[in-house]
Amino acid sequence: MAGKINFLGHPVHPMLVVFPLGLLPSAVACDIIYLVRNNPNWGHVSYWLIAAGVISGVVAAGFGFADWLGLPSGTRAKRLGIWHLLANDGLLIFFAVSWFLRRAAPDRPSTVAIGLGIVGLIFGLFGGWLGGELVYRLSVGVDFDAHVNSPSSLSSRPASDNKETLPASQRQG
Repeated sequence: MAGKINFLGHPVHPMLVVFPLGLLPSAVACDIIYLVRNNPNWGHVSYWLIAAGVISGVVAAGFGFADWLGLPSGTRAKRLGIWHLLANDGLLIFFAVSWFLRRAAPDRPSTVAIGLGIVGLIFGLFGGWLGGELVYRLSVGVDFDAHVNSPSSLSSRPASDNKETLPASQRQG
């Protein structure tokens, strides 16, 4: 299945996720540099990276949700999609709270604000892996003949081995 909302033949959601996926980990890197060097400029840069990352993440999430609504019910892709959504919503929530906690002194983030960003990044790694599973394993957002019931890439079964999850009327061979 191709993306629900497309631009020039390509799904919009993967075009937009590159922004929060670049901005938010960069913010964590700036926070670590801030902690090591005790330089408030790095804390300030992190504050604005988080602002841009959260805002762009909310926009990307809207397009991702539209794509998820278009997935066939009862498929592995639909189930993975909800976990992808929850993990990345967790990412956005942790970073949004971190951003909120920094507002009084953006160049001097608290340990809690920095810790929330690190936890958010962990959620993002899991959510990103699930997104990769959806795209690279199940071909969601790639073409209209996606393998929406393919087994996990962690299994030893090929993506085309989806006979067990298809209704008998749709099985080949």
